[in-house]
Amino acid sequence: MNFEPRLKSKYRSDIVKALQEKFQYKSSMQVPRLTKICLNQGLGDAVADKKIIESAINEMTTITGQKAVSTKSRKDISNFKLRAGVPIGVRVTLRGDRMYEFLDRLISVSLPRIRDFRGVNDKGFDGRGNYTLGVTEQIIFPEIDIDKVSKIQGMDITFVTTATKDSEAMELLKEFGIPFKNQNK
Repeated sequence: MNFEPRLKSKYRSDIVKALQEKFQYKSSMQVPRLTKICLNQGLGDAVADKKIIESAINEMTTITGQKAVSTKSRKDISNFKLRAGVPIGVRVTLRGDRMYEFLDRLISVSLPRIRDFRGVNDKGFDGRGNYTLGVTEQIIFPEIDIDKVSKIQGMDITFVTTATKDSEAMELLKEFGIPFKNQNK
């Protein structure tokens, strides 16, 4: 028996029809879809302390269920005591079923745990149908044990879609259940 993530089946059954009616697409293949979710954590303090990268890789792997990799600096910057090739961040790219599982957990569990949460900002679109959401604390994810966290770190979560316009991407993400602040537009 094959297991299909809840949001993947919701996309196939409900979201495609809703977006096709709203934007008057002739074919269901024109309907925008989510291709990947990229998580990125920039760790400037890692220049001085190498353990920060290791703990960030472990936390990101725990959150996503997929092995995180470190990102290395491209050039020397003397003001920041930075050398080329030194690890300064952590990233993960999720596709397929893992992507839908992560999105489901993000919407239903993690976002409501943010302090004073009134919806995500709708200004994170890049003009090409992709949306980036900044999270200030990694402890909003229930997979993280707060007692084992050495330092509170933020992260960027980017939703890459096949939409050509921001309005189409916003409707797609709204249909998935991402709560935007100005939902009544």
